[in-house]
Amino acid sequence: MFELDGKVAVITGGAGVLGSVIAEGLAKAGAKVALLGRTKSSIDRKVKEINYEGGHALSLVSDVLDAVQLEKAKKKLIRKWGRLDILINCAGGNMKGATIMPDQDFFDLDMEDFDKVADLNLQGSVLPTKIMGSVMAKQKKGCIINISSMASERAITRVVGYSAAKAGIDNFTKWLAVEMAHKYGEGIRVNAIAPGFYLAEQNRRLLMNEDGSYTDRGQTIINNTPMQRLGKPEELISTALWLCSEGSSFITGIVVPVDGGFSAFSGV
Repeated sequence: MFELDGKVAVITGGAGVLGSVIAEGLAKAGAKVALLGRTKSSIDRKVKEINYEGGHALSLVSDVLDAVQLEKAKKKLIRKWGRLDILINCAGGNMKGATIMPDQDFFDLDMEDFDKVADLNLQGSVLPTKIMGSVMAKQKKGCIINISSMASERAITRVVGYSAAKAGIDNFTKWLAVEMAHKYGEGIRVNAIAPGFYLAEQNRRLLMNEDGSYTDRGQTIINNTPMQRLGKPEELISTALWLCSEGSSFITGIVVPVDGGFSAFSGV
């Protein structure tokens, strides 16, 4: 439905659960995809899979918090494909010390871990956008997509560091959308996707018991999701394709929930 033939995309966190699935979706729609991440073996493996399926993929080994590495990655990209049309900031994550467990309270927060989580999830999108987005500024055309969260606008217990950073992502998305439109015209658009709750290895023990039933936290999420289930990573692809395509040419500065209705439900 949304053709991206000839478009060049960079996906940070490209070997992660969400990043790799979105990269596959863009490749199938005709885009050339550069997967950026810290671990060469993981990035290379995913690139090999996409190329084997007939896509065009490139490895960019870089830490999203390292400006020097990101500049090198940008130069490699431009040497290979000559332009950049799409940047999707999927790099992110959480740490134990920035999470308040049931037997803890706010005063147990580890500020070192809080800083690391805030840096990864917020600065880890701002810095790649600053460096990669300069290519779009020269072109006066491009699409930037950040990854937000259900934790950005609603208080979700425990994940204090992650929530604060994702709230920053929402504000940064809107701010940058306005800045780019004012400075470079209508050709550069900035939006975000806010995934609902998806099962991954990092949250499996929080949401599922060993027998396959939901934990209390998992069941609470299901009870507050009108569709009564967790999401599947591949259900993000169509939204990403829409935001990257000309089908959303008059859309910038929004955060799109892909959440089974969680953000709409009052709980009553």
